[in-house]
Amino acid sequence: MTEIPQTFIASGLHWRLPLDLGAMLILVFGLYYRRYRDKELVTAAALFNVFIFSVLTVLSKVEFGIAAGFGLFAILAMFTLRSEPIGKTEITYFFGSVAIAVINSVQGTDPLFAGGITALVLLGAWLIDHPRVLQSVDGIRITLDKIDHHALSQPDRMRADLSSRLGVQVMSYQITALDYINDMARITVFYRKA
Repeated sequence: MTEIPQTFIASGLHWRLPLDLGAMLILVFGLYYRRYRDKELVTAAALFNVFIFSVLTVLSKVEFGIAAGFGLFAILAMFTLRSEPIGKTEITYFFGSVAIAVINSVQGTDPLFAGGITALVLLGAWLIDHPRVLQSVDGIRITLDKIDHHALSQPDRMRADLSSRLGVQVMSYQITALDYINDMARITVFYRKA
């Protein structure tokens, strides 16, 4: 049997790495992917977890100030300016994956404390986003090929029109873009199945 290198044990990687990867797999593949089937976000969140864990593990071995930590998150924030917008649920799971990496990459953290905080993140994601908690309302993004003139001025009429078109009870909607050049509207619709 191969011995684990002393630096691996001294840095706590023998428990931090499995805890990080296990928690990330549960969050990203066990919870998010099973519920939403978004392969692109799953890949991005999983890889970001591995990348952030690796970078922070190295940085925690050297003198690293709090300003540098804020700088690291500022760099991560720049990615959102360069990429297409993603939904609130997606960004929350993405941040959860990054948070798990940060929690488990800091050297000197007690294994029980890191495990407890990681379990809290997973339990929160499982419970708060459980399909039975908010099961009565779903959401979908749609594009209309014609801008309804009453979309902004008569929300009740617009809700009724959307309900008729989609065959569901539209609870509310949010207009995300109006394109008068192409006469298109992008709308997020929150509905209850009839």
